[in-house]
Amino acid sequence: MTVRVLIADDQLLVRSGFKVLVGSDPELEVVGEAANGAEALALARESHPDVVLMDIRMPGMDGLEATRRIVGDDDLAGVRVLVLTTFEVDEYVFEALRAGASGFLVKDTDPEDLLKAIKTVATGDALLSPGATRALVARFLSQPEPKVAAPDRLEALTDREREVLSLVAAGMSNDEIAEHLFVSPLTAKTHVSRAMVKLGARDRAQLVVIAYESGMVRPGRG
Repeated sequence: MTVRVLIADDQLLVRSGFKVLVGSDPELEVVGEAANGAEALALARESHPDVVLMDIRMPGMDGLEATRRIVGDDDLAGVRVLVLTTFEVDEYVFEALRAGASGFLVKDTDPEDLLKAIKTVATGDALLSPGATRALVARFLSQPEPKVAAPDRLEALTDREREVLSLVAAGMSNDEIAEHLFVSPLTAKTHVSRAMVKLGARDRAQLVVIAYESGMVRPGRG
């Protein structure tokens, strides 16, 4: 099936470049272009894309607010947002994940990796590399916004699922979790999937957000 893509960026040259690249893949189709968040939201409601490539910094409604509105719209439940940023460790990246984005990419990502990323997010998986997760934790989560810890939210998890959740929040991939726990990658993936279902997480990116906001994991631990 063809993956329908909406491109949102305030720079025409950037949008044009992404349009040509995405259009070069027979499995992808560009269904719209937006110059700001308001246009992205309107076009998302009109065209129902599978994936929105969303720039964060745009005039008027920015990418963060547009992401919140898209993710919060029941009629757009199947739409995934892939955030584009100039720097891998961007001050707004965690806010984008909290808003519901399924992952992020730097704008100078290799073309082949960008195309793979779009397809990855379209399948419902999160695009959150272990290295990027660790960098986010180290730089931005060391001073999180004041939150009321909600450990009760994690009561549905088994001890093993809690352990796996903490490892996901530390930036470990399924293979790394499997090696750490001396289990198979399939078993690790199963634990991650069960934790997602129990916590109502859209994807792996949301698990990271939940782990920190619940107070289960804190920056610097481990």
